[in-house]
Amino acid sequence: MRADPRALRFGAAVTTLVLLSVLLTESFWLLAAQAVVFALGTIWRSPYVMLFKALVPGAPKETEDARPPRFAQGVGLAFTVVGLAGFAAGITPPALVATAAALLAAFLNAAFGFCLGCEMYLLIRRLLPAANMEVSK
Repeated sequence: MRADPRALRFGAAVTTLVLLSVLLTESFWLLAAQAVVFALGTIWRSPYVMLFKALVPGAPKETEDARPPRFAQGVGLAFTVVGLAGFAAGITPPALVATAAALLAAFLNAAFGFCLGCEMYLLIRRLLPAANMEVSK
C-alpha cells in the first residue's frame, strides 16, 4: 500500500494542533479523540488523511510505503494511551510528558517532514533480519 506524503504531513499538522490543545487544556477527552485517530491510522486509515484527500483532490506526484507511517501512528497511539492513563489516574505530569513527546514527533513531521516513528520502523527492520524476511514474503 502506498501513502501520499502531503496527506501525511497535513495529518501531522492537525495532530500537532490537537496535541498542543491537549497540553493547554489538559483535556482527557481531546486526547482520547486523538487516540482514536491514531488507532484508525494504525489499523485502517487516518481521518486526517481522508480529510486531506477530500480537500485536495487528485493523485500525488510521488507516494511512499505506507508501513512506516502506520507504525508511527501506532507509536503515537502508545504515547496517547500513556497520557490517557495518567489523566485517568489523576497523575497529570506523566500525561503531559507523554502528550508532549507525541506533540514533538508530530511537529517534526509537520514542519520538517521528519517522521520519528517512520525512522524507528526502518531501524527496527534493519536490526531484525527476520522482520525483513516476513515482509518480503
